[in-house]
Amino acid sequence: MKLFVKDLTVIDSSVLDYSRGIIGQSWLVDIVLHGDLNEQSMILDFGIVKKLIKSTVDELVDHKLIVPAHAKFCDVMSDGAFTYVDAWREHGESIHLACPDQAFALIPTEQITLASLETYLTEQLMLRLPNNVKQLDVKLREEKIDGAEYCYSHGLRKHLGNCQRIAHGHRSTIEILRNDERDSALELSWAERWKDIYLAEHCDMVSGSELSLSRAGMAALTPEHYCFKYQAPQGEFQLAIGKSIVEIMPTETTVENIAQYIADTLAKDCSDALTVFAYEGVGKGAIASA
Repeated sequence: MKLFVKDLTVIDSSVLDYSRGIIGQSWLVDIVLHGDLNEQSMILDFGIVKKLIKSTVDELVDHKLIVPAHAKFCDVMSDGAFTYVDAWREHGESIHLACPDQAFALIPTEQITLASLETYLTEQLMLRLPNNVKQLDVKLREEKIDGAEYCYSHGLRKHLGNCQRIAHGHRSTIEILRNDERDSALELSWAERWKDIYLAEHCDMVSGSELSLSRAGMAALTPEHYCFKYQAPQGEFQLAIGKSIVEIMPTETTVENIAQYIADTLAKDCSDALTVFAYEGVGKGAIASA
């Protein structure tokens, strides 16, 4: 017997990648449970399925930086309170983080792929399911986007939930209306501008000397790194990242501010009425006009 749930939850995270850097991602989660009927003539009650699996997925990978812990291009070290990650990228712009342990999902693989994540989640979830569940299929899939999309990563210092983690992200679509008509050229130009971007608030910038990264991370800092540091409810978060993949915003990088930032930036070169629908992952976002 099989039980399935589609669109069980959405994972909004970022992935550490040798070529692309830090990639904001959003995945829909589908599951199929194989097993025997229990005393209630069920494999598992849907209420338990949704609560148990969603909470476990959230705990394991949601709103985290997903790190291929066995990859040759990155080094991971933990002292019990903080985890230090150093990534030596293909094109020479290294990335360095020092964050509370819960900011990272350390996956025992050489590369983060859908297959490696599905395997990891399946193994971890099976440990928490009742014995009558004999097999679990976890399927991750991207939202189908017809049009422009971008992947951004960020952290929200003032957020009381997991958005405070300095390197989590989203794969998002964007809609831009010019005089109430969709303008695909503007959408595509913005998507290209923010392909694999890290969005940061200006006031979180610090000098390299104010960071306390790993020894290798501190030694690798150059003038081509932007450095960020902030204190949030979950602890202190630090990041050094190449300037070429960063855009500095004057405000905190909430989706409301992102929508207004895009609208105001476009309005500098356009006298027409503009409306921006900026998405934060799947099916949610903010609207701003200029």
